[in-house]
Amino acid sequence: MSVTVTVDHVTKQFGKLTVLKDVCVEIRPGELFFLLGPSGCGKTTLLRCLAGFHTPDSGTLKVDGREITNLPPHKREMGMVFQHYALWPHLTLAENVAFGLEMRKLSKTEIKTRVMEALSRIHMAERAHDKPNQLSGGQQQRVALARALVIRPRCILLDEPLSNLDAKLRLEMRSEIRTICKEAGLTAIYVTHDQKEALSIADRIAILKDGVIQQVGTPEAIYERPLNRFVAGFIGEANFISGRVREVTSTTVTVETSCGIFVAALNNPTFALDDQVELCLRPENIRLEKPTSALPNRLRGHFCETTYLGEVAQHLIAIPNPNEAPTQFKTFELGPRPGRFKLGEPINLWIEQHHVIITKQTPSVS
Repeated sequence: MSVTVTVDHVTKQFGKLTVLKDVCVEIRPGELFFLLGPSGCGKTTLLRCLAGFHTPDSGTLKVDGREITNLPPHKREMGMVFQHYALWPHLTLAENVAFGLEMRKLSKTEIKTRVMEALSRIHMAERAHDKPNQLSGGQQQRVALARALVIRPRCILLDEPLSNLDAKLRLEMRSEIRTICKEAGLTAIYVTHDQKEALSIADRIAILKDGVIQQVGTPEAIYERPLNRFVAGFIGEANFISGRVREVTSTTVTVETSCGIFVAALNNPTFALDDQVELCLRPENIRLEKPTSALPNRLRGHFCETTYLGEVAQHLIAIPNPNEAPTQFKTFELGPRPGRFKLGEPINLWIEQHHVIITKQTPSVS
């Protein structure tokens, strides 16, 4: 039932503004694929091109090899879940879910059967005769999902479906959406700006910036092996140091920075001597020690402040820089001990080789 969706060299402009720039990506059958990026990056425009609400200025869109670029929305076999639910307030839940089937001229018996199947799938069958204003936000979102599923699409498009829910409900709905899509055997394309949402339920993620795909990969690959500084900084927290490659071996890369020498495990074989690079150090991977021994990949600084968050504390450490003002590094401490560090106290930061992420200083990767 699931399909392959192919975006082939798609460009889209609105007036003089180019919103999508030669975008190419293939979404695999049954995949929960996320389009992730900041506001204005083109992710919703790409989704609306796939839905048939926008037509690309160049390039093609295909489903299982069949071109759909100029097909009207109702002939694309795609369901869509909108950010604002778009439920009719005067209709019952069953009537809302039935709307797409009625437009397709199905029999009343078939419509009733499929509506109840869709409502049962989202655990709302007993509320079939309620109105939308009798439901919570999360329940309304599930009904919107049922309305998209009832037409039995081969692909489902989700446009920031959880953005109007509170934090706790978003957490609950993440796993529900993944479960429903997987049980239905759907290819799902999901737009969000929420990093945690994408990391927690995506099979793969495409990171967009200014209409260009910067990187496509699994959540783990995007987080652990970002291709450039934008991706590294957009996904998760990051501290950055600029440097130059001084040595490359079969297993490591040595980088000279203004804060000292760093050795990283080699996970990208394209680095060469004298390459200008950025080191990305994730706060959760940085260890804190009082200055007692010379460990590799060490930064020495002074404790500035801490923010206590219960299970974790965020520490700011000032790192001297010979060429400019001190750089503040963020670190996380899990299970913090109150009063462990004092203001102005010398601190050593160090990080293991396999946690040192190196990215090239390039503006983008298309």
